[in-house]
Amino acid sequence: MGVFTSILLIVRILKLVEMVVNRGVPFLEIVQLFSYILPAFLEVTLPMALLLAILVAFGRMSSDSEIIALRASGFSLYRLLYPVGAFATATALVTLVLSVYVRPWGNGLLRTGLYEIVKARASAGIKPKVFNDDFAGLMIYVDNIEPGGKNLFGILISDTRDGTNRTNTVYAHSGTIYPSQEEGFLTLRLRDGGMYSVAEDGEGFQDTTFQTYDINLNLSAALAQLQARKKDVSELRFGELRAQIATKRAHGEPTFVERVELHRKLAIPFACLVFAALGVPLGIQPTRSVHSRGFSVSLVLIFLYYLLLTLGQNLGERGALNPVIAAWLPNVVLASVAAFLLSRSARDMTAGHPVWIDTALRWLRNLGLGPQAN
Repeated sequence: MGVFTSILLIVRILKLVEMVVNRGVPFLEIVQLFSYILPAFLEVTLPMALLLAILVAFGRMSSDSEIIALRASGFSLYRLLYPVGAFATATALVTLVLSVYVRPWGNGLLRTGLYEIVKARASAGIKPKVFNDDFAGLMIYVDNIEPGGKNLFGILISDTRDGTNRTNTVYAHSGTIYPSQEEGFLTLRLRDGGMYSVAEDGEGFQDTTFQTYDINLNLSAALAQLQARKKDVSELRFGELRAQIATKRAHGEPTFVERVELHRKLAIPFACLVFAALGVPLGIQPTRSVHSRGFSVSLVLIFLYYLLLTLGQNLGERGALNPVIAAWLPNVVLASVAAFLLSRSARDMTAGHPVWIDTALRWLRNLGLGPQAN
């Protein structure tokens, strides 16, 4: 589980480290944001880890000839499914709690945490080599930002705050961000630059140079965008999703996205049972390298499952596929494969036919109807 989670988190970890190094966001705040992101990935990696665990466990039994011993003792493959089924059911319940309650809780806290970071350290929102429009009436381009986020270099600003059609273009070699006396504002002090202004009729212009020039940065737009944004469907719990679906249906609005997310919350935990049914027949196949084979087989199955899930989710959210089918498609496909593999492996472990056939033949012989034993 740790390996799979680390693989999925590597991109997010790099972004969080970049916020620490280049934006000066405290490490403890980054750890806090990391804890909010983690449930969304654990929801996915728990079924993945379960599949790998079953493949490795049964692969080890097969390599140590324990499966042969069980087969010689008359054990049915289905009898081996009892402990696996119990373990898979427990994992599915944990995944269900993560999917229905913990992931929406974490996503909601992530949005709140980002809001507090922007509110307390708004300079962290300015990115280099990007046109930043988080501040009302200003478009800011910065070529480079010193680690810590306070000192900026190569600054270009388009200023339209005067309410007219005139645009002021401000450029400066460097600048520093300071907290302002007024709440909700920052002061950007520019150095060694100038201001180029064009008249409203386009007939004249003015170019003024300066050694220092202060610009007030209004944070209201950036804060309002985070604070007023509606909850994403991934932030809604099961009951909230059902309520939102009912509200949208009452207003005649489409509910494809909400319905797909609703069934996704149930389909991913159920994947634990599907992976368990797949892992047993695949794990008992003879092999020399148990861990490498288990890891490679699990990666192929996981890739196939989430490829089908992503495809179905995209089609379902656009209305091209029924949301129920979209969310449950990978489970249905892999469950069908698991049923076939289990049936074939069960026949192999019972010398060519299932145990229930022997029971039926004995019953028929007792009635004098079946073939008699030699």
